[in-house]
Amino acid sequence: MDRTVAILGGHGRLGAALYAGLVSSGWRDESEIVATRRGDDNVAAVSDAAIVVIAVKPQDIDGLLSEIGPALTPRQTVVSVAAAITTAHVEARVAAGVPVVRAMPNAPATVHEGMAGICAGSHAGDDQLAVAEELLSHLGRVVRVPEAWMDAITAVSGSGPAYFALLAEAMIEAGILLGLSREVSTTLVVQTMFGTAKQLRDQGMHPVELRESVTSPGGTTIAAIRELEQAGVRAAFLNAIQAAMDRARELAEGG
Repeated sequence: MDRTVAILGGHGRLGAALYAGLVSSGWRDESEIVATRRGDDNVAAVSDAAIVVIAVKPQDIDGLLSEIGPALTPRQTVVSVAAAITTAHVEARVAAGVPVVRAMPNAPATVHEGMAGICAGSHAGDDQLAVAEELLSHLGRVVRVPEAWMDAITAVSGSGPAYFALLAEAMIEAGILLGLSREVSTTLVVQTMFGTAKQLRDQGMHPVELRESVTSPGGTTIAAIRELEQAGVRAAFLNAIQAAMDRARELAEGG
């Protein structure tokens, strides 16, 4: 039981990304991972697993937990990546004392550049958090947070790729309006976003520092920034992320 990983929902996008990440990194061999899909015997899959990853959709989790819950033991670590599902929700549907770690990865996990927040349930300690952190580190970066922060994690990084995609879409369309081809405009925007992210992460630059470094007095960038500020873009992002967190809380309460 010490090395086997069971990924329940392993043929979904996130489950498949986790499988690929574990194998390509060499952390686990293919023989040490069991990935299930709908209709498979999940009880058999978890019977010898040290780590059980629940990667099904939130609406399918109760059915899955009713199936595998009695078969789980406190020797195993359950890592749930089902959005908006609390550790208490999972704990109430599995055997007593089973350690549960809740995780919120995001879409870039599929290219191993994801961001995940993790938190411990009532029976999970540092050892189980370390297991979950090591597991998810093969898909990108991981931060440990209190469970009270998980809805904010969902709103900022879980939904975050959609915000950047919307921004990219708008910038690409702007380039086309200025006479660029779609191909050239897309290349310009995507590479600019990628390079900017690398500067912020790898050089440790503060966003204000980066913005000011490309903003000359009386230049083109400051003219564009003024338009964005006058349009209330900053406030719109604040309001949007707050709305995402509020919706995450509604979903966690069954709304």
